[in-house]
Formats: sequence, structure tokens, C-alpha cells
Amino acid sequence: MKRFISYCSLLVIALLFTVYCSPVTVSAETTIRVLLMDNKNPKIPKKNEKVERLGNVKGEVLLSGLKYSGVIEVWKGDNGLYIVNEVSLEDYIKGVVAAEVGSSWDIEALKAQAVVSRTYALNQKLNNGKMPYHLTSSVLHQVYKSGNVPESIAKAVNETKGEILSYEGKPITAYYHSTSGGMTEDPAEAFGKSYPYLKPVETNCELSPYFMWEKRIPVSDIEKASNSVQIKDIIIESYTVSNRARTLKIITESGEYSMPAKDLRKNLGWDKLPSTMITNIRRAEDVYIFEGKGYGHGVGMCQWTALDMAKKGMSYRDILSKFYPGTVIELYEK
Repeated sequence: MKRFISYCSLLVIALLFTVYCSPVTVSAETTIRVLLMDNKNPKIPKKNEKVERLGNVKGEVLLSGLKYSGVIEVWKGDNGLYIVNEVSLEDYIKGVVAAEVGSSWDIEALKAQAVVSRTYALNQKLNNGKMPYHLTSSVLHQVYKSGNVPESIAKAVNETKGEILSYEGKPITAYYHSTSGGMTEDPAEAFGKSYPYLKPVETNCELSPYFMWEKRIPVSDIEKASNSVQIKDIIIESYTVSNRARTLKIITESGEYSMPAKDLRKNLGWDKLPSTMITNIRRAEDVYIFEGKGYGHGVGMCQWTALDMAKKGMSYRDILSKFYPGTVIELYEK
């Protein structure tokens, strides 16, 4: 029985699940469980929130204008309903690559993205196996959009089917980002943890629209994001090894204090401050003007550098070896 569900009717469907639906049997094919995020109301279960599955059905769900297919589950928690989509791993990877990079990109860059996204997903599955879902469909993990997939992306995923990056026999933590700004970041700076296969490397990402940027941010937004009032000045206090701002000195009428640059970026919003590779900060009346380079946390593969390498004739294996030295490409079935 095929069902098409809109987000607004979830409560009704949830009640139907509890009365009419028997559990759906999932095939032996490797699958991934994705918590679908509504752009208008993005939420995930809190750490200690109790959730229970109301039921599941094989069909489709419409969420934020996107249609998702596979096994659709509805979970009820203390703070509302959650939708989990269980889908074959390879179909999921096609949806991720389609959402993360352009279909017109060179095939070797698409292949590199497919292997990295597949590795990231399996690593999350291993680490979150006891949760109702393995990862979300948002930038909290990696963006996933279902639907028709361009031929170039399907080709890239199919030609790398099952391939992952491993280190000492396990899928690696395959971080990646949009634009590095000239050098990737040490994961200890961004996430507080080091990995032997993730080291800062020089990059060429001048193709990216975010290679250099300027953002005008209202003083009121910065005061809210930094939990301060009457800001007089903002100074870059220290830098990471990749020349990103590590800490900022916030000077106010009542004193001064240090704040991690990554915390300010998180509180402001990823789009408002594209990265912490800030080259200049100046004030103009009621706004602060930030100049910088890059987009994202900067760890792992730089997508725009991958594209540059592919355009220069390098293979996806060349790209992966640059950003994840010491890793091995192998099939996850093994």
C-alpha cells in the first residue's frame, strides 16, 4: 500500500499507524535511517527525550516541498512528532550528492563526494546504531534531498558503489566542507578531537563564490549572539594553524572578554558568518563589516578544491588521498 503524506497531516497519519499499520519488513540491503528536518520547524529529539515509534509504512512523505520515498516512520516524543526515512544506502548517497554539489561538476569530483558521503553515513550508523535515526537530512550532518537524480550524479554513485574510506579497518570520520579559503583546518580546533588522517593541507578553491566574502552584520545581532551589550570593538585575539580566528576579544562599555570565534559563528548562523577565516573586522555605524575567506568549518575535503583538482585531470582517488592521507578505499560489504 503506497501512501503520500504531507507534514501537516502527520498527527492524523500517526493515529492511523497505531490502528491500521503492521510493521514493514526491511530488506537485507544496507539501509540508512534519516531524521527528516522541516525547514520551517527544524528540530531533533533532545538528549534525554523519550520517544516511541507510532508505526511505519512503505510509501512517500512530502516535507518542505520535497518528496521522500522508502520506509516512513513516525515517532512521538515529548516535544512533538518526528519523521524518520529508512532508505537504501546507495539511494541515500545519490540524494546527498545531488544536494551537496552541482550536477554539472566534473565526474571525478562527484565520485569523490559520493565516497566521502557514503563513508560519513556509515560512520554515523556505527556510532548511532541505538538511536531512532543515524543522521539528519540537514547541515547538522549532511544535506539529503530525495527525488529525481541527475544522470551525472547517478553515474558517479554507481561507479563507486560500496566504496568507503577506512583507517585501521573502520570507516573514517569523513568531515568535508564547501570552501577552505586556502588551507583546511585542524579538527582539534573545530571539533576538539584529532584524527591521524585529517591534517591541514593547502588548497586552491578560487572557483568558489565564497573564496572571498564580505558580510555586514548588525551590532544588535552580534550583541545577541555574544550575550553582551554596548559593544565598542571586536578584535581577533588568536589564530589557529590554518589562519582562522580562534578567539575574539569583545570590548564593551563595562569590560572585555574572549569568545571562541566558532561560537559566535554558530550563534549568528552559518550563512551570516560563512567561516572563521576572518581577515578584517571594522565598524560602520550600526553594523560590523566582516571580511573573510571560505565557507564551512574547514575540516577534511574542500568541495571546491576537489572540483579544481578534477578540472585539472586528477582522479577521485587523487582527491581523496590529498584530504584523507593514510586511508584506504575499500568496499563496505567487506
